[in-house]
Amino acid sequence: MIQVGVDPVAFTVGGLSVRWYGVAVAAAILSIILWIRHFWGKMGVTSDFVAGVAVVAVPCGLLVSKLLHIIDKLSYYASHPGEMLNPAGLTIFGAILGGILGMWIYCRLRGVPAAPLLDLAAPGVILGQAIGRIGCTINGCCYGKPTTLPWGFVYTHPNSYAPLGIAVHPTQVYELLWDLLVFGLLFYILRGRLRPEGSLIAAYLALYSLGTFGIRFLRGDVTPFVLGLQEAQLVSLVILLAVVPFLLAKVRWVGKDEQADIG
Repeated sequence: MIQVGVDPVAFTVGGLSVRWYGVAVAAAILSIILWIRHFWGKMGVTSDFVAGVAVVAVPCGLLVSKLLHIIDKLSYYASHPGEMLNPAGLTIFGAILGGILGMWIYCRLRGVPAAPLLDLAAPGVILGQAIGRIGCTINGCCYGKPTTLPWGFVYTHPNSYAPLGIAVHPTQVYELLWDLLVFGLLFYILRGRLRPEGSLIAAYLALYSLGTFGIRFLRGDVTPFVLGLQEAQLVSLVILLAVVPFLLAKVRWVGKDEQADIG
Protein backbone atom coordinates (compact mmCIF):
# COMPACT_ATOMS: atom_id res chain seq x y z
CA MET A 1 0.00 0.00 0.00
CA ILE A 2 1.07 3.59 -0.61
CA GLN A 3 0.76 5.99 2.30
CA VAL A 4 -0.20 9.60 1.54
CA GLY A 5 0.62 11.86 4.47
CA VAL A 6 0.95 15.21 2.69
CA ASP A 7 -0.98 18.06 4.32
CA PRO A 8 -3.73 19.06 1.86
CA VAL A 9 -3.48 22.63 3.15
CA ALA A 10 -0.78 24.39 1.15
CA PHE A 11 -0.71 27.57 3.25
CA THR A 12 -2.89 29.89 5.30
CA VAL A 13 -3.57 33.58 4.86
CA GLY A 14 -4.97 35.02 8.05
CA GLY A 15 -7.77 32.64 8.95
CA LEU A 16 -8.13 31.32 5.40
CA SER A 17 -6.67 27.92 4.55
CA VAL A 18 -5.65 27.44 0.93
CA ARG A 19 -5.58 23.79 -0.06
CA TRP A 20 -3.40 22.23 -2.71
CA TYR A 21 -6.59 21.47 -4.61
CA GLY A 22 -7.25 25.19 -5.03
CA VAL A 23 -3.66 25.76 -6.12
CA ALA A 24 -3.94 22.95 -8.67
CA VAL A 25 -7.25 24.26 -10.04
CA ALA A 26 -5.75 27.74 -10.44
CA ALA A 27 -2.71 26.22 -12.18
CA ALA A 28 -5.02 24.18 -14.44
CA ILE A 29 -7.03 27.24 -15.48
CA LEU A 30 -3.83 29.22 -16.11
CA SER A 31 -2.35 26.39 -18.18
CA ILE A 32 -5.47 26.21 -20.35
CA ILE A 33 -5.42 29.98 -20.92
CA LEU A 34 -1.72 29.91 -21.84
CA TRP A 35 -2.29 26.93 -24.15
CA ILE A 36 -5.13 28.74 -25.90
CA ARG A 37 -3.12 31.93 -26.17
CA HIS A 38 -0.18 30.07 -27.73
CA PHE A 39 -2.03 27.98 -30.29
CA TRP A 40 -4.70 30.54 -31.12
CA GLY A 41 -1.90 33.06 -31.55
CA LYS A 42 -0.55 30.93 -34.38
CA MET A 43 -3.87 31.51 -36.14
CA GLY A 44 -3.59 35.25 -35.68
CA VAL A 45 -5.97 35.45 -32.71
CA THR A 46 -5.09 38.44 -30.51
CA SER A 47 -4.37 38.35 -26.78
CA ASP A 48 -7.37 40.63 -26.23
CA PHE A 49 -9.62 38.03 -27.84
CA VAL A 50 -8.16 35.29 -25.63
CA ALA A 51 -8.69 37.48 -22.56
CA GLY A 52 -12.28 38.06 -23.62
CA VAL A 53 -12.85 34.33 -23.98
CA ALA A 54 -11.42 33.74 -20.51
CA VAL A 55 -13.63 36.43 -18.97
CA VAL A 56 -16.72 34.67 -20.34
CA ALA A 57 -15.67 30.99 -20.29
CA VAL A 58 -14.23 30.77 -16.76
CA PRO A 59 -17.35 32.16 -15.00
CA CYS A 60 -19.59 30.02 -17.23
CA GLY A 61 -17.56 26.97 -16.30
CA LEU A 62 -17.77 27.71 -12.60
CA LEU A 63 -21.49 28.49 -12.78
CA VAL A 64 -22.48 25.30 -14.65
CA SER A 65 -20.08 23.31 -12.46
CA LYS A 66 -21.83 24.54 -9.32
CA LEU A 67 -25.27 24.04 -10.88
CA LEU A 68 -24.62 20.36 -11.63
CA HIS A 69 -23.31 19.89 -8.09
CA ILE A 70 -26.49 21.43 -6.67
CA ILE A 71 -28.63 19.13 -8.82
CA ASP A 72 -26.58 16.13 -7.68
CA LYS A 73 -27.00 17.09 -4.00
CA LEU A 74 -30.46 18.63 -4.30
CA SER A 75 -31.83 17.22 -1.04
CA TYR A 76 -28.95 18.79 0.91
CA TYR A 77 -29.24 22.18 -0.77
CA ALA A 78 -33.02 22.18 -0.31
CA SER A 79 -32.37 22.12 3.43
CA HIS A 80 -29.36 24.46 3.24
CA PRO A 81 -30.15 26.96 0.45
CA GLY A 82 -27.53 29.40 1.70
CA GLU A 83 -24.83 26.86 0.85
CA MET A 84 -25.62 27.34 -2.84
CA LEU A 85 -23.43 30.44 -2.68
CA ASN A 86 -20.52 28.50 -1.21
CA PRO A 87 -17.78 28.27 -3.88
CA ALA A 88 -16.89 24.77 -2.64
CA GLY A 89 -18.53 21.85 -4.37
CA LEU A 90 -17.85 21.78 -8.10
CA THR A 91 -18.18 19.19 -10.86
CA ILE A 92 -15.60 18.66 -13.58
CA PHE A 93 -18.25 18.02 -16.24
CA GLY A 94 -19.97 21.27 -15.37
CA ALA A 95 -16.68 23.12 -15.71
CA ILE A 96 -16.01 21.48 -19.09
CA LEU A 97 -19.46 22.03 -20.57
CA GLY A 98 -19.80 25.51 -19.11
CA GLY A 99 -16.36 26.50 -20.37
CA ILE A 100 -17.12 25.23 -23.88
CA LEU A 101 -20.46 27.05 -23.82
CA GLY A 102 -18.76 30.26 -22.72
CA MET A 103 -16.18 29.99 -25.50
CA TRP A 104 -18.89 29.34 -28.08
CA ILE A 105 -20.98 32.29 -26.87
CA TYR A 106 -18.04 34.68 -27.01
CA CYS A 107 -17.04 33.51 -30.49
CA ARG A 108 -20.61 33.98 -31.69
CA LEU A 109 -20.77 37.48 -30.25
CA ARG A 110 -17.52 38.36 -32.02
CA GLY A 111 -18.56 36.73 -35.28
CA VAL A 112 -15.68 34.23 -35.19
CA PRO A 113 -16.09 30.50 -36.06
CA ALA A 114 -15.89 28.59 -32.78
CA ALA A 115 -15.20 25.06 -34.07
CA PRO A 116 -11.54 25.46 -35.17
CA LEU A 117 -10.69 27.34 -31.98
CA LEU A 118 -12.35 24.68 -29.82
CA ASP A 119 -10.35 22.03 -31.67
CA LEU A 120 -7.09 23.80 -30.83
CA ALA A 121 -8.18 24.24 -27.21
CA ALA A 122 -9.19 20.60 -26.66
CA PRO A 123 -5.72 19.12 -25.91
CA GLY A 124 -4.97 22.00 -23.55
CA VAL A 125 -8.22 21.47 -21.67
CA ILE A 126 -7.56 17.79 -20.99
CA LEU A 127 -3.98 18.60 -19.97
CA GLY A 128 -5.36 21.18 -17.53
CA GLN A 129 -7.68 18.53 -16.12
CA ALA A 130 -4.68 16.27 -15.49
CA ILE A 131 -3.04 19.10 -13.54
CA GLY A 132 -6.21 19.53 -11.51
CA ARG A 133 -6.20 15.84 -10.59
CA ILE A 134 -2.85 16.32 -8.86
CA GLY A 135 -4.69 18.58 -6.44
CA CYS A 136 -7.42 15.97 -5.98
CA THR A 137 -4.80 13.34 -5.16
CA ILE A 138 -3.22 15.48 -2.42
CA ASN A 139 -6.58 16.70 -1.19
CA GLY A 140 -7.98 13.22 -0.69
CA CYS A 141 -11.22 14.13 -2.44
CA CYS A 142 -12.61 11.99 -5.29
CA TYR A 143 -11.18 8.93 -3.54
CA GLY A 144 -12.02 5.36 -4.51
CA LYS A 145 -13.60 2.35 -2.89
CA PRO A 146 -11.61 0.20 -0.45
CA THR A 147 -9.11 -2.09 -2.12
CA THR A 148 -6.49 -4.71 -1.33
CA LEU A 149 -4.44 -3.94 -4.45
CA PRO A 150 -0.78 -3.08 -3.77
CA TRP A 151 -1.17 0.42 -5.23
CA GLY A 152 -4.04 1.34 -2.94
CA PHE A 153 -3.67 4.75 -1.27
CA VAL A 154 -3.80 5.03 2.53
CA TYR A 155 -4.39 8.63 3.61
CA THR A 156 -3.00 9.51 7.02
CA HIS A 157 -3.19 13.30 7.36
CA PRO A 158 -6.19 14.55 9.39
CA ASN A 159 -6.86 17.37 6.90
CA SER A 160 -7.49 14.83 4.14
CA TYR A 161 -11.03 14.34 2.82
CA ALA A 162 -10.40 10.63 2.32
CA PRO A 163 -11.11 8.09 5.10
CA LEU A 164 -7.97 7.76 7.20
CA GLY A 165 -6.06 4.52 7.51
CA ILE A 166 -8.08 2.67 4.87
CA ALA A 167 -6.57 1.55 1.57
CA VAL A 168 -8.67 2.94 -1.30
CA HIS A 169 -8.46 2.93 -5.08
CA PRO A 170 -6.45 5.99 -6.20
CA THR A 171 -9.21 7.00 -8.61
CA GLN A 172 -7.69 10.48 -8.87
CA VAL A 173 -4.55 8.90 -10.32
CA TYR A 174 -6.61 6.69 -12.62
CA GLU A 175 -8.29 9.80 -14.01
CA LEU A 176 -4.98 11.66 -14.23
CA LEU A 177 -3.46 8.83 -16.29
CA TRP A 178 -6.55 8.64 -18.51
CA ASP A 179 -6.39 12.42 -19.05
CA LEU A 180 -2.74 12.15 -20.11
CA LEU A 181 -3.59 9.29 -22.47
CA VAL A 182 -6.38 11.34 -24.04
CA PHE A 183 -4.02 14.31 -24.32
CA GLY A 184 -1.50 12.15 -26.18
CA LEU A 185 -4.18 10.90 -28.58
CA LEU A 186 -5.55 14.37 -29.24
CA PHE A 187 -2.27 16.23 -29.58
CA TYR A 188 0.08 13.74 -31.19
CA ILE A 189 -2.24 11.54 -33.27
CA LEU A 190 -5.59 13.18 -34.03
CA ARG A 191 -4.72 16.89 -34.11
CA GLY A 192 -5.00 18.23 -37.65
CA ARG A 193 -6.04 14.84 -39.01
CA LEU A 194 -9.82 15.01 -38.54
CA ARG A 195 -12.42 16.83 -40.59
CA PRO A 196 -14.77 18.64 -40.41
CA GLU A 197 -13.78 21.34 -37.94
CA GLY A 198 -15.15 20.58 -34.52
CA SER A 199 -14.18 16.92 -34.78
CA LEU A 200 -11.31 17.14 -32.29
CA ILE A 201 -13.41 18.73 -29.54
CA ALA A 202 -16.01 16.02 -30.21
CA ALA A 203 -13.34 13.32 -29.92
CA TYR A 204 -12.17 14.89 -26.66
CA LEU A 205 -15.69 14.84 -25.20
CA ALA A 206 -16.21 11.22 -26.25
CA LEU A 207 -12.89 9.96 -24.92
CA TYR A 208 -13.14 11.80 -21.62
CA SER A 209 -16.75 10.67 -21.12
CA LEU A 210 -15.78 7.06 -21.81
CA GLY A 211 -13.03 7.14 -19.19
CA THR A 212 -15.17 8.92 -16.62
CA PHE A 213 -18.03 6.46 -17.04
CA GLY A 214 -15.76 3.49 -16.30
CA ILE A 215 -13.62 4.96 -13.53
CA ARG A 216 -16.67 6.21 -11.67
CA PHE A 217 -17.62 2.63 -10.80
CA LEU A 218 -14.57 2.62 -8.50
CA ARG A 219 -15.33 5.92 -6.76
CA GLY A 220 -16.08 5.65 -3.05
CA ASP A 221 -17.16 9.22 -2.26
CA VAL A 222 -20.32 9.46 -4.36
CA THR A 223 -23.82 8.03 -4.31
CA PRO A 224 -26.10 6.89 -7.16
CA PHE A 225 -28.19 9.57 -8.81
CA VAL A 226 -30.61 7.69 -11.09
CA LEU A 227 -30.89 4.00 -12.04
CA GLY A 228 -27.89 3.11 -9.91
CA LEU A 229 -25.63 5.46 -11.88
CA GLN A 230 -23.88 8.57 -10.64
CA GLU A 231 -24.70 11.96 -12.10
CA ALA A 232 -21.37 12.15 -13.94
CA GLN A 233 -22.03 8.74 -15.51
CA LEU A 234 -25.41 9.91 -16.77
CA VAL A 235 -23.83 13.05 -18.20
CA SER A 236 -21.18 10.84 -19.82
CA LEU A 237 -23.87 8.71 -21.47
CA VAL A 238 -25.72 11.76 -22.77
CA ILE A 239 -22.50 13.15 -24.24
CA LEU A 240 -21.59 9.81 -25.81
CA LEU A 241 -25.07 9.45 -27.33
CA ALA A 242 -24.78 12.95 -28.78
CA VAL A 243 -21.17 12.84 -29.97
CA VAL A 244 -20.47 9.28 -31.12
CA PRO A 245 -23.06 9.32 -33.95
CA PHE A 246 -21.45 12.53 -35.23
CA LEU A 247 -17.98 10.99 -35.08
CA LEU A 248 -19.11 7.85 -36.90
CA ALA A 249 -21.21 9.54 -39.57
CA LYS A 250 -19.45 12.83 -40.26
CA VAL A 251 -15.79 12.65 -39.26
CA ARG A 252 -13.14 11.52 -41.72
CA TRP A 253 -9.41 10.97 -41.47
CA VAL A 254 -7.27 13.41 -43.44
CA GLY A 255 -4.06 12.13 -45.04
CA LYS A 256 -0.86 14.17 -44.93
CA ASP A 257 -1.20 15.36 -48.51
CA GLU A 258 -4.80 16.41 -48.06
CA GLN A 259 -3.97 17.99 -44.70
CA ALA A 260 -1.37 20.18 -46.39
CA ASP A 261 -3.86 21.16 -49.10
CA ILE A 262 -6.46 22.13 -46.49
CA GLY A 263 -4.21 24.16 -44.26
